[in-house]
Amino acid sequence: MTDVLTFGEAMVALRADRPIRTGGALRMSVAGAEANVAIGLARLGHRARWVGCTGTDEFGALVLRTLRAEGVDVGRAVESEGATGLVVFEPTIADLTRVSYYRTGSAGARLNRCHLTPALAEGARVVHTTGITAALGAEPLGAVHRAAETAGEGTTVCLDVNYRSKLWSRDAAASALRPLMRHVDILVASDDELALAAPVGAGSEAEQVEALLECGVGEVVVKRGAEGAEVFDASGSTARPAVAVTVKDTVGAGDAFVAGYLSGLLDGLPTEGRLDRAVTTGAFAVASTGDWEGLPLRHELDLLSAVPGSTIR
Repeated sequence: MTDVLTFGEAMVALRADRPIRTGGALRMSVAGAEANVAIGLARLGHRARWVGCTGTDEFGALVLRTLRAEGVDVGRAVESEGATGLVVFEPTIADLTRVSYYRTGSAGARLNRCHLTPALAEGARVVHTTGITAALGAEPLGAVHRAAETAGEGTTVCLDVNYRSKLWSRDAAASALRPLMRHVDILVASDDELALAAPVGAGSEAEQVEALLECGVGEVVVKRGAEGAEVFDASGSTARPAVAVTVKDTVGAGDAFVAGYLSGLLDGLPTEGRLDRAVTTGAFAVASTGDWEGLPLRHELDLLSAVPGSTIR
């Protein structure tokens, strides 16, 4: 059985070294929230499977080749009509990054319930999905519902809200995500995303968390950026501060956090241990450039405790 089954759109990422209008050079890689999580888990030694649609183009070949090289199972991925989507990251001022998507009508947006059926039937300890997939259209949203509703007994369903304002409005996101909560075991959200999952009428964060737990969500994991994260469940709450590192790139930090948290869950760690691993993998992400390139292997998890500037021989 697969440890974690995740699904969504993986794209080719183009990263500019300076503003594009001034002729910045572009470096090519692969990106996508669910693919990032799968890579993070595979690097930590877990069996991760990604399901999605790629175009029959060289960009699609790059996506599949990269995931295979990182140890992610892509045996249930399919080639589909449409081009593989692109995402462009462009530096603006200070540490601000502008993200532009070129994914309208892409192959990835053709993901539907049928694509997931074989993988779901083969089982997984955890099924992980995100609000990004739900935002891609009616068919991908249907796939999210299928995964959440039909995950087998003993399977943990994890949903990361991962709100993207360029994909849909907050009202549309709330309408699509709230009905899913009765099927979700672990909800991951930044503090400003909780309202998109919580029932109507829940005002403060405390009220939103309480309402989500009453809906049947087992754990509400709240990401607080530089302030760390906190987990709420029936027994109370557990918080951990962020790991102090020099920040190079915040893109992909949330996916790295999820990979660390699910890794801890798979290893049977208590809440404190899962959070410790999550903030650690999140720190690896922000201390390196790229969505997933800097994520650690299992034996590297202690590297951040080394004296800054030291050389490991």
